Amino acid sequence: MVEKNFITSGRNTIIHKIKKFDLLIVNGENPVVIVSHRGIGIFKGEIPAKRSIAKKAYQEVIYIESSELFGEEKTLLFVQALDGREFKIDYSKVDTKSFIRVHQDHYN
Repeated sequence: MVEKNFITSGRNTIIHKIKKFDLLIVNGENPVVIVSHRGIGIFKGEIPAKRSIAKKAYQEVIYIESSELFGEEKTLLFVQALDGREFKIDYSKVDTKSFIRVHQDHYN
């Protein structure tokens, strides 16, 4: 079994585990979200075509709708970042200030 840089919790939460790797969250046709040890935001680059390419760039691509994860696109997603904050990603509010917001300041 391959060690992942994240774990899932519940029906819509991703927990970032390893500081060295950035997570690229792909949720259908929505903007790609990047989660790093420095924070969270919209990813402007190109998604690596292969897992090996992503690994060399210290990235892991997460496809939300894959059967290994949640099995469907999500409207609401929570991400627990390494900075002790939990973020709420509301895909119904793309292109607004409410798209990515702090949900809990210290979840630990």
